Amino acid sequence: MKVNIQSVHFDADQKLIDFIEGKVLKLTSQYDKIIETDVTLRIDKATNNENKIAEIRLHVPGNDLYAKRQCKSFEEATDQSVDALKNQIIKHKEKQKQI
Repeated sequence: MKVNIQSVHFDADQKLIDFIEGKVLKLTSQYDKIIETDVTLRIDKATNNENKIAEIRLHVPGNDLYAKRQCKSFEEATDQSVDALKNQIIKHKEKQKQI
């Protein structure tokens, strides 16, 4: 699976990139038909602390799966997005079994 990580208006350090790749690659244990993953990291202009946004799109046969979370850190936002995608993968697999 190919993982594309894009950081908007800032440079992500290697530690953050490695963390995200590790989390996203674990999704292949849930569903092995993931073709590609796009991760977009942005900093919101909000004045509060929760201004880090992580968007993850999984390209799978059929429909793409997508999650977006806004938290205090990119790691936390990535964790929450991956958890949401795990639930979406379970639902997607159930739909595939019914067909």
